[in-house]
Amino acid sequence: MSPLIRLFACFLALLVAMGVGRFALTPQLPHLIAEGQVDLTAAGLVAAANYLGYLVGALDALNARTPRQARLRLSGGLWACVLLTLASVPAEGFWLHALLRFGLGVASAWVLVIVTGLSQRLAADTGRPRLGSLVFAGPALGVILTGLLALELNLRGQGSAALWLAFGVLALVLTLLVQPLLPSPVPSAPPQGPARARPRAFLALLGAYGLVGLGYIIPATFLSQMAAARFHGQWQADLFWPAFGLAAALGVMLVSLRPQSGGGTRRALVTALWLQALGTLACTLPGLAGLTLGVILCGGPFLAGMQLVMQYARELDPAGHARNVGLLTAAFALGQLAGPLLAAISSHFGGDLQAALYVAGGGLVLAGGLMLGTPAETNSFAKA
Repeated sequence: MSPLIRLFACFLALLVAMGVGRFALTPQLPHLIAEGQVDLTAAGLVAAANYLGYLVGALDALNARTPRQARLRLSGGLWACVLLTLASVPAEGFWLHALLRFGLGVASAWVLVIVTGLSQRLAADTGRPRLGSLVFAGPALGVILTGLLALELNLRGQGSAALWLAFGVLALVLTLLVQPLLPSPVPSAPPQGPARARPRAFLALLGAYGLVGLGYIIPATFLSQMAAARFHGQWQADLFWPAFGLAAALGVMLVSLRPQSGGGTRRALVTALWLQALGTLACTLPGLAGLTLGVILCGGPFLAGMQLVMQYARELDPAGHARNVGLLTAAFALGQLAGPLLAAISSHFGGDLQAALYVAGGGLVLAGGLMLGTPAETNSFAKA
């Protein structure tokens, strides 16, 4: 089968796992709050359950050492995204939604870690690394589609149950389409000689990626709710989430088209992190301008930053890239888990998300500083 078809299947698998399994909660939060199922503080805890599951799934994916184990996690993750999203249709209340989001977090991490490894290997083997980068636009398309579905159903006066059903059907159709087309996992190459120590710059990248998880996740989780609160439930509020997805897709394309030779990945990553910091802080500004800047400056680097992190990790440690993907994903998940907890504290004590957004923006500034502070050119090493 053509590698292009298999890469497109990877693209659609990430659409299901991330666009639906991970981020379908964002356009749902205004409904869940309006329906009295959760308040803003509880919404942060529901999101935290999702990211706790994501952390568990990322750590578990590190143990997928054989093709069979990887295949089971990939297939099981996709079908869990379908079934748990459909199970959300009749769900009511905090605890049931938290449990379902935990399961969806595990499933989405399985798919992300396995598909990232498969797609990047396939793209490299076929001499088309840019196509491997474009696979990361899959979650962006998922955000656009779920955002537009939410807009249409909201205009028809539908509630959260109808949205969960629409998202679940979308995931079902795409999973049936892509499962037979996905590339098959292959045995890992045996290590040559003793395990190499990781460069110290990779450890800085690991810390920075955890801060990225903390920083981006608050606007990415609460954007629809912030828009609904500012526009008092008017339909224009529903445009911000698909616009966020569009900005993310454009960011992926820009990063994919940049020159692949001559280095510069670290500089591009620092730029992306600091733009995202500005976007996160812009969300604290009142009115339309603040959220619009947030959509552009947070959305653009949202997935492009993930691309740059994975590319920079490969440049730092080519031989250890497969093991490093899971480790980076786990660090990212830790940051994501902290973000909604911070939002819940901010909401409980301050009544809004302002304090959480300030901390998130500061975390992204610090992440960029870590990248500047430990350049790859020093090539200093620390024990793995």
